[in-house]
Amino acid sequence: MSNSIAIDFLHNLAVLAEKNNYIASELYQKHNVKRGLRNENGTGVLVGLTNVASVQGYKLEGNIKKPAEGKLFYRGINVEDFVLGFQNQKRRGFEECVYLLLFGVLPTEEQLAQFNQLLDEHRYLPANFTENMILKIPSKDIMNKLQRSILVLYSHDENPDDTTISNVLRQSIQLISRFPTIISYGYQAKAHYFDNKSLFIHAPQAGIGTAENILYMTRPDNAYTQTEAEILDLALVIHADHGGGNNSAFATHVVSSSGTDTYSSIVAAIGSLKGPKHGGANIKVREMVLNIKENVSRINDRGILKDYLWKIIKKEAFNQEGLIYGMGHAVYTKSDPRTSLLKGKAFELAIEKDRVDEFNLYKNIEELSLELFKELKGDSYDICANVDLYSGFVYEMLNIPPELYTPLFATSRIAGWCAHRIEQLVSDQKIIRPAYANTCLTEKYILLQERA
Repeated sequence: MSNSIAIDFLHNLAVLAEKNNYIASELYQKHNVKRGLRNENGTGVLVGLTNVASVQGYKLEGNIKKPAEGKLFYRGINVEDFVLGFQNQKRRGFEECVYLLLFGVLPTEEQLAQFNQLLDEHRYLPANFTENMILKIPSKDIMNKLQRSILVLYSHDENPDDTTISNVLRQSIQLISRFPTIISYGYQAKAHYFDNKSLFIHAPQAGIGTAENILYMTRPDNAYTQTEAEILDLALVIHADHGGGNNSAFATHVVSSSGTDTYSSIVAAIGSLKGPKHGGANIKVREMVLNIKENVSRINDRGILKDYLWKIIKKEAFNQEGLIYGMGHAVYTKSDPRTSLLKGKAFELAIEKDRVDEFNLYKNIEELSLELFKELKGDSYDICANVDLYSGFVYEMLNIPPELYTPLFATSRIAGWCAHRIEQLVSDQKIIRPAYANTCLTEKYILLQERA
């Protein structure tokens, strides 16, 4: 088959596949299917129980969804209080956050020190892994490289399929420790082999924690400021979990319920997070802001900026999807607590980097978008900036390349994934198996030689 014939054949097959896989919207209504596992009032369908994290963004009065200030709890502790606790003591918080999510309690000073040492002992990759798995098989996509690396780590595990909690905990701690190393080396390989940049492979350092190791291993000179380390640590903390219903955590529950190994469960979660509707939103914000800078003559002029944001909403600008990326959330209505935490620290970093004008652009996008949605939908309409509005800007100020934005999310969220996996194994051994209604009509089998 010639190349042109093959292309035409594949095109025709694609048309056929699309035609015969389409299910009309009215059929979903007819069968009372809750698409996206959402109720008609926008709330999520209750499919499980969790003690790991709780997301509160509205109140229910009967069946009516009422806006409320957003709150996020890790093991019952308000994340805002948790962050205030370690920041006031000038400590890093992510490792303490991991401990809390995995074990359900706050560590003592001695327990935290021992846990930090345990994480440090596992940050190194197996012998020859970096050369054979990462450098010899580089990938343009670091999430893809992360998935493949996790699957190969299965082969380095002497007891990979044991799902006892002690073994799963060992695997979880090893993976949490190694994620920063894998994404850092994966990026270095990508930058070298695809972007013709110099190759830097820095060994992880003991005693500096997850956030500082990421900065240390991704930068050629290993240098970073205290403010940079603090804001990246904060970003890791506020992204560590978001309840059992978020797409990647739910994927972890679903796959873990089958009784499979830890590596397969985590790879499934990474695959979920890789999707632009889940883990890639901050990249969309960055693309939108770049578009605004290119098309708004004076970005600090709120009137001109508001006019352009209105064009974006009307699908006349940017990608014609009518979305202000970084605004709105599936659960939060009045506020996203992660946004206020990151926004305050982002301002500190903007001062240090002499980028306050750019910070004000993001702040104006937030404020003007709120005005526009009120004008469009009425004063009673509630929408808030989500954490993605500022997280991409923070990573940009940290000189973290966009290819690492979602892998950084994964490096944080694996703490929650592992906690949810353990919870599934301990509490509910029943395989998750929801129902799908079949809408296909019964057909007779036709012999090959009789088919048209």
